[in-house]
Amino acid sequence: MIKRVGETEVVEKPVPEPGPEEAIVRTTAALICTSDVHTVKGALPVPDGRTLGHESVGVIHKLGSAVTGFSEGQRVVVCAVTPCYRCSACQRGFTSQCGGALGGYKYTVQMDGNMAEYFVVPAAAANLTPIPETISDEQAAYCCDMLTTGFMGVEHCYLQFGETVAIFAQGPVGLSATIGAQLMGAGRIIAVESRPERQALAKRFGATDIVDFTAGDPVEQIMDLTGGEGTDAAIEAFGFPDTFEACLRVTKAGGRVSNVGYHGENPAPLQLPLDAFGLGMNDKAVHTGLCPGGSERMKRLLRLLASGRIDPTPMTTHTFGFDRIGEAFEMMTTKADGIVKPLITFP
Repeated sequence: MIKRVGETEVVEKPVPEPGPEEAIVRTTAALICTSDVHTVKGALPVPDGRTLGHESVGVIHKLGSAVTGFSEGQRVVVCAVTPCYRCSACQRGFTSQCGGALGGYKYTVQMDGNMAEYFVVPAAAANLTPIPETISDEQAAYCCDMLTTGFMGVEHCYLQFGETVAIFAQGPVGLSATIGAQLMGAGRIIAVESRPERQALAKRFGATDIVDFTAGDPVEQIMDLTGGEGTDAAIEAFGFPDTFEACLRVTKAGGRVSNVGYHGENPAPLQLPLDAFGLGMNDKAVHTGLCPGGSERMKRLLRLLASGRIDPTPMTTHTFGFDRIGEAFEMMTTKADGIVKPLITFP
């Protein structure tokens, strides 16, 4: 949990009881997200003592009295975003904005997160998704956030087959976007990344070109690669003003910028450079989003895993037991030992 801004600790909490429309899941595996690191640094205002985490899978421990169609002991995955499916935002199709801006992201922000031995699933009938026997807990855990977020970034590029997309940063979300761009038929995928181990993963997942921003201005490099034309789309998967501006600069007129980066940690405002923005008139579109939730989304991602179309598990560079979660979190904070994504196993 977050003890206070900048500090975490492991504590004992009672096993929660479900409300009528909730479920309690006993966690078997989880992933640590960089957004948890941002939250601990103060990017989101959360109370001291709040449990972190939003990428957990497990087995149903107990069902609320109104939840039907599931059984105790069933393996399930739960998305980081858990919409109610009743409010105006949900009914208009914006499930991640459930109840208000970013309101679908309930874990950690509105309630205890699920980096715990047991966790609550709100609106359980809509947010529990059974895991097929052929899919491992590790694979399923990537559906909770990384895959649904990265793929959303690509969906918001509105790619046509054969188009060119630049993806800024190849952390787990950027790598998932690379997987998604390959699936969506991008003809050229330019991955912007400096770390060799992440460059190798980007290539493995479908990147056709690697741009190392430490070797020179990435915008200039991308313009050179495209013969001065620029890209049809760009994905901001880092959460930094410089990369957001770079996305605007590399896209051609009529291009699309898809932002999935978490900008909360850096207080600097995002700039809209007028030349790259065509004085506000060059038909560029900027689309933001928070990962969609719900069981239907999870079922589709699980189908891609079950068919062998995708396998995100090469991103799992380290595995820890729950008793070593403090060490894992520290490594995610410092990015030590080339860590990309740590898997946490539970007894």
